[in-house]
Amino acid sequence: MLLLALDTATPAVTVALHDGTRVLAESRKVDARRHGELLLPAVDRVLAEAGHKLDAVSDIVVGVGPGPYTGLRVGLVTAATFGAALGVPVHGLCTLDGLAYASGLTEPFVVATDARRKEVYWARYGDARTRLTEPAVDRPADLADQVAGVPAVGAGAVLYDTVFTGVRREAPEHQSAAALAALAAGKLAAGEELLPPQPLYLRRPDAQVPANYKVVTPR
Repeated sequence: MLLLALDTATPAVTVALHDGTRVLAESRKVDARRHGELLLPAVDRVLAEAGHKLDAVSDIVVGVGPGPYTGLRVGLVTAATFGAALGVPVHGLCTLDGLAYASGLTEPFVVATDARRKEVYWARYGDARTRLTEPAVDRPADLADQVAGVPAVGAGAVLYDTVFTGVRREAPEHQSAAALAALAAGKLAAGEELLPPQPLYLRRPDAQVPANYKVVTPR
């Protein structure tokens, strides 16, 4: 196995290469506005560092979100393009699962990322590998009774630490493709089925057709 993992569902543009046993190389840069510009150079850099060519990749895993529309699409479209060009399977994983796995926590906790609009994407976990609830998007204030004092990781938890009062600041705030790759490699080796590489938006995109919009066509 030579698994290429990438995720653009958070402000982090992150790529990693995993051989089924260990992470060979990883790149991560946090820049919420340059996903499209940074992703392909990151792929080239990771492959070069690991000493492999793209055509050696046997599997691709991509974070499917939840995440903001534009950034999330960059990773998904890139993964689909690589998969089609190489003729290799493309697997999806929930972005929150990657953050949970990177935390290494063995107790119940929550993961929360910044969903903008003063909201968070979040889910509950029994441990670093076990998600207990489906991902959701909510205003932090609406979650106060559920998450107060509960261990929490992710940039959303850090941003709203008056609500997520159990923030584990030593845990990564943003996605790590190395964690996503390691989680995917373990699941694939165990014969577990991963998600299809389809976006998990949870809400409508920011850009929408204005109300009462009229199409004008030439006569």
